[in-house]
Amino acid sequence: MGHSHDHGHDHTHGANKTALLWSFILIFGFMIVEVIGGLITNSLALLSDAGHMLSDAAALGLSLVAFKIGERSASKAKTYGYKRFEILAAFLNGVTLIVISLYIFWEAYQRFLDPPNVSMGMMIVAFIGLVVNIVVAWILMRGDTEENLNLRSAFLHVLGDLLGSVGAIIAGLLIYFFNWNIADPIASVLVALLIITSGYRVAKDSFHVLMEGKPKGIELEQLHNSLKELPNVVDVHDLHVWSITSEFPALTCHIVVDHDCERDLLLQKAVGLLKTDYHITHSTIQIEGQSVLPHEDDDCCN
Repeated sequence: MGHSHDHGHDHTHGANKTALLWSFILIFGFMIVEVIGGLITNSLALLSDAGHMLSDAAALGLSLVAFKIGERSASKAKTYGYKRFEILAAFLNGVTLIVISLYIFWEAYQRFLDPPNVSMGMMIVAFIGLVVNIVVAWILMRGDTEENLNLRSAFLHVLGDLLGSVGAIIAGLLIYFFNWNIADPIASVLVALLIITSGYRVAKDSFHVLMEGKPKGIELEQLHNSLKELPNVVDVHDLHVWSITSEFPALTCHIVVDHDCERDLLLQKAVGLLKTDYHITHSTIQIEGQSVLPHEDDDCCN
């Protein structure tokens, strides 16, 4: 039996965590400024936007905590460590995005019935919020938002707020210059549609990981055939591929070999194949002689 594990994501992990930290500081700091300004000027617009910033700060904070908890070492009770907590955070953020979008739909419905008036003060707040969110989104984009679900979920929270600010500014201009009050709820609905789509995708992807589904980009039958084509391999069975977290795929399998097989050499080739062709750096491979037959109830790739 052979085992391979590689920690090749330390640099990326550090960059992701740094991006989240600075983003959290900016969002949380601006939220405090808005709260103070809203209380001093008695501005409901400022306090309302501070509420949006609070939801972003909470999402960023949760993602940051998840990264920190994920760094904890494996133990006898948690043999894979706490990396899965990052996926739990991504799932919670995805569900939160869906809830926020549903709330926006409800608010938009209310505004269709009673279109609001827009003041220049509200537009100034939206513009400042837009600038802050653009800076934060740029910082987060420097991390690995494509592969890391936790970072992507935090980025989508900020992007949703950014789009909300854009929608508010456009709607405000249309109302201010053309008296088209219905522009505000229309913009809200468009933003909500984008947010709920993103939230659904993040929640779906993170739930797939939590259910130990096959990682994206890996075709199980192709992987099975690649292992079976290695020298002296007779069969491959009990093949399982899943993810501990979005950047940590894992594999276990049994490889049946003939009598002439040099098992150590085969194991080295199999591990190299998995790393090079499939980016799987955590694998546990059991090598068996032909006398060991697969289980009849094996429901995986045979």
